[in-house]
Amino acid sequence: MSKRDYYDILGINKGASADEIKKAYRKMAIKYHPDKNPGDPQAEESFKEAAEAYEVLSNADKKARYDQYGHAGLGNSGGFGGGHMSMDDIFSHFGDIFGSAFGGGGFGGGFSSQGGRGRRVNRGSNLRVKVKLSLEEIAHGVEKKIKLSKYVECTVCKGSGAEKGSSPTTCPTCHGRGQVTQITNTFLGQMQTSSTCPQCGGSGEIITSKCTHCHGNGIEKGEEVVTIKIPAGVAEGMQLSVGGRGNAAARGGVPGDLIVLIEEKEHPELTRDGNNLLYDLFINFADATLGTSVDIPTIDSKARINITVGTQGGKVLRLKGKGLPDVNGYGKGDLLVNINIWTPKTVSKEEKEFLEKMRTSPNFQPNPTASDRSYFDRMREFFQ
Repeated sequence: MSKRDYYDILGINKGASADEIKKAYRKMAIKYHPDKNPGDPQAEESFKEAAEAYEVLSNADKKARYDQYGHAGLGNSGGFGGGHMSMDDIFSHFGDIFGSAFGGGGFGGGFSSQGGRGRRVNRGSNLRVKVKLSLEEIAHGVEKKIKLSKYVECTVCKGSGAEKGSSPTTCPTCHGRGQVTQITNTFLGQMQTSSTCPQCGGSGEIITSKCTHCHGNGIEKGEEVVTIKIPAGVAEGMQLSVGGRGNAAARGGVPGDLIVLIEEKEHPELTRDGNNLLYDLFINFADATLGTSVDIPTIDSKARINITVGTQGGKVLRLKGKGLPDVNGYGKGDLLVNINIWTPKTVSKEEKEFLEKMRTSPNFQPNPTASDRSYFDRMREFFQ
């Protein structure tokens, strides 16, 4: 499925209300409806694209993640699990919109039912899992294999719910439509209403001989190993949606989604601050005074930095591009090294005598310049 901006697809602004989003989708659905554009693959693709955009923007949680992180915030699925839903799935999800857009019960107003698109399609429930990632995995993106305990398709009836050797039959009440229509005479004239078929429950089919293994549900408890592709730059608390990897639905319906909650493992030396990384470097008084070079940890290895002569405690060195990538691909953060001067808690007799001599030396008396003061002020503001 296309990765165009969802707002552009529907022709609306980012601040559009829920009602405006719905109206925009109805307009696109009418324009590209397959009954109005028979045999036009481009129109069908535009129809699916609009449905994907609406599926995300009409969901408050998905819309918030999309607004903040773009397509990457939706994980592998995007809308409709990466475009794996069929036309029938789209109609089953948004039947209320199509009904109102195309003239009442089912697909009135000149649009055909396209083989029973008014039938109710069961949908499986979503699953939620937590995935802990190291900073290294977050920096580069990673594939994770997770074993899930979930409802899966019945191994005996293959999800149909019917006993082996038999198959569901078309409901005699609604003739497979999943809906029944009633015409009532009123003082205003005839009123036509549609409702879910009471005999088949909206599925359009009747199972006369139920599968004894799943008791006609078409699902059973099982396990599945799912591979999840996690993009680089994700953050603690972010949720990714993997379409179609949740619980299987009864009698061959649409599976639910797998919601992946991101957690971060604590790094032994580096601390995350947005896309930046922070590192506390401790050096002794002699190195700060005379200058030196030291190795510091980065995400992938180490980096050597120079400590200049007379370095003051609290100075921050910035290593450009050594932080984490932005989840939307807007470059990388930096690695910020905070310099700390280590003061020994105990000293030997000789060390004490030396320090006593240095205590009164004019060169050892604090004498900060105006630039030193402004520098520390900036650092205090930075870490507040």
